This record gives sequence, structure tokens and C-alpha cells, in this order.
Amino acid sequence: MLKHWPPLNALRGFEAAARLGSFHQAASELHLTQSAISQQIRSLEDYLEQPLFFRSGRSVSLTDAGQDLYSTAQVMLQQLAVGIRRLDQYRKPNQLIVNTTPAFARHWLLPNLADFNRRYPQTDLWLFTSFDPPDMASETVDVAIRDDLSQQAECLFEVLYKDRLYPASHPAVQDLPVEQRLTLHGEREMSWEHWSVAGGVDVGQQSQGMNFSDPGLLLDAAADGLGIALVSQLLAERKREIKQLRPLVEQTVRGADWAWLIHRESENDPLTRQFCAWLRGRLPGKVERPG
Repeated sequence: MLKHWPPLNALRGFEAAARLGSFHQAASELHLTQSAISQQIRSLEDYLEQPLFFRSGRSVSLTDAGQDLYSTAQVMLQQLAVGIRRLDQYRKPNQLIVNTTPAFARHWLLPNLADFNRRYPQTDLWLFTSFDPPDMASETVDVAIRDDLSQQAECLFEVLYKDRLYPASHPAVQDLPVEQRLTLHGEREMSWEHWSVAGGVDVGQQSQGMNFSDPGLLLDAAADGLGIALVSQLLAERKREIKQLRPLVEQTVRGADWAWLIHRESENDPLTRQFCAWLRGRLPGKVERPG
């Protein structure tokens, strides 16, 4: 590796001169003198210990080494420019960064976001999904809403909803003989072992079947008619409303606790307080027991 990088200004001057085929035009584009451009390129050639341009009077053309460097510098500077422009999103004055699981984002939050946007149209919500909980001390997150949270230092922790689970499938699957129903298996609370240990009745579940690590995909698979699954009462609400899911039995068992973490620095931020008040208003009383 190089001990140090060549000056960025020299690379910018070189790229402009190579693209335009003229030191004079490069100087005009970069608002420099032609002498400054010439000096930048000479310093770059000295650093690389080889010429980058053939010079003939006022005209210049690239050497083979110059052509090689030009293709590299052009890509590098373009990526750098895009990356710098992308940083604008981090300084939006009305930005709120919310972390959650892909399942919660897709099956509960997304169907409700139109209501949030109607109430708070000036808030730029940044929805950041991840399978693992964020480290609130090292990641830029205002609020985390998940079913796998525990206390973290410098954060407020609050349980928002105590979920229930029940076995369900697409209505068409329930018309099949029990032995023909494929069993879909989830993880943690979504496993059939949890259902059995919690006292759930036998609904014809089998140890064989398909396995899903993402509860959102498990719910989609059940709603698409692939088989029977243990589903979250909270996440399955919309699927039931549109008749894609129907409970196999009336019984429910304990599920995960949906909770949030709010970093202390965001606690009194108006955007955070608005979002939290909206979320509290949407969650209570919205999910009923199957039946």
C-alpha cells in the first residue's frame, strides 16, 4: 500500500484535464489558473515518478499510464461525490430514525404509516430494519420498537404490547384433510414447541414441514396458503382483516413483549414525542382475540 495518498486537489485537476483534453479548460472549470493546474499535475507526476500527459504546445494527450489513472480517478471521484451528497440525509432537520424488525415493519408499521404521515407530514421518517437489536450507544437510532429488546444504558425501556399467539392458516387450507396440511415452523415463541409447552391444543401440527427464521415470512407463507403456522396476534391483524388468515382454534398463548428503547438524548425531541404518542394511540385496543 502507498505510504500516503496523492493530494485530492491534484487528482481533481488531473481528472478535469484528462476529460477535457486541456489544462486551460480544466482551470476554467475548477476556477483556478492554468499555472495552478499545471503545478498540480506536475506534483502528481513527481509523486508517481512517471509522465501522465504528452505535451505539445497548448495541446495535451494522455500517456498509457495517464489513461489508466484517468479511468480510476474518474470512478473514484464520482463515488466520492455521490457519497458526500448522500450525507445530506443525516442532517435533515425533521428526521426521525426508527429501528424495528423486518416483520413488524412490513406487517404492522407499514400498513399504519399513512395515518402517521397524514398527522405529521413534516416528519421525515427513516425506517431502519434489522434482525438484531441495535446498540443504542453506538448506532444513530432515536427509537427502537422490537420484540427482542432488553434494557440498555442511557435508554428508556417500556413494554408497549404483550402479544398473543395462535395457530392459523389461509381459509382454503382449513378445507383440506388434517393430514394434508403442511406444518410451517418458526423460531423462539413462534415454534410449535412453545405452543405445546404453553398448553396449546393439538391442531394437527407435525414435526416435519418448512422452517422460517423470519416471523414475517412465516406469516406470509401461512397467508399465501402454504400451510398452518403459529402467528403473532399483532402482526396478523391485517391479514385477518382481508380474510387471508383464519384461526384454527379460539385458544391463544403468551407471545413476545413488544417494547421500545428511546435514547435519552432523543427523549425530549418533539419528533420522538410525536411518534411515541402516535404509536401508543395505534396499539392499544387494536388487536382482538381470534374468534
